[in-house]
Amino acid sequence: MTLASILPRAAAALAALCVSAVADEIDATDLYDLPAADVVILGEVHDNPTHHAHQALAIDAMKPRAIVFEMLTDRQALRITPALLSDEAALGRALGREDSGWPDFAMYYPIFAAGKDAAFFGGAIPGDEVRRAVSDGAASVFGAAAPIFGLDNALDELQQVLREAMQLSAHCDALPASVLPGMVEAQRLRDAGLARAVLAAMAETGGPVAVITGNGHARRDWGIPAALEAAAPDLSILSIGQFETPRDGPEPFDLWLVTDPEPREDPCIAFKSR
Repeated sequence: MTLASILPRAAAALAALCVSAVADEIDATDLYDLPAADVVILGEVHDNPTHHAHQALAIDAMKPRAIVFEMLTDRQALRITPALLSDEAALGRALGREDSGWPDFAMYYPIFAAGKDAAFFGGAIPGDEVRRAVSDGAASVFGAAAPIFGLDNALDELQQVLREAMQLSAHCDALPASVLPGMVEAQRLRDAGLARAVLAAMAETGGPVAVITGNGHARRDWGIPAALEAAAPDLSILSIGQFETPRDGPEPFDLWLVTDPEPREDPCIAFKSR
């Protein structure tokens, strides 16, 4: 299957979804005065330092009681101490960032520094569980709590098609069709894991809770917000996306902003050479 062959169905799926969350475009100054919410989800393009600077700005302004990181497991988050928060290099070592596969920790450190008075939570799912979700499904891996986050419900056909198309595009149009449903299940598992961490943070601190994550998990239609709405419909949620190119139409976020793109080599060259 190629991206060209799946895109017509995906476009029809997108139109049929009729996303109700029509985002308003903002600029960086608006991050100083965001609308109040129990949960504020701050999306990013992972390797764009401007996006992380914006997240740090928002954290400094809103002063959440807890911060959930997509990039950390719960065990990693437990290693964070006040002493480490004052030492970028030591904190990076304690969190194992050099071998993590994530972008340079220097981009993320200002977020930790801005949130030094918050409790830190990890929302990452261990890699072996993500791999099992590809083969066995998100609900099977998540366990007894799967229905709470809607993982026991199959996606409708239109959303399934669109999400498979997005996985294909994200992986450089290089995956076989047979793998795509499993990749969608892995993403659903990650969304639910992050939502579970948010609920733990709310229970421990009372909120508000900020979430640092990629744009895909920040989407209102099927990311963390959808999992939270299934599990805790009374929570108020604000979702913010960050992009590198102007948007052509409505986006599934409450707010969004556009920054300059980060110069980078074409990731698909390396991906397709594996």
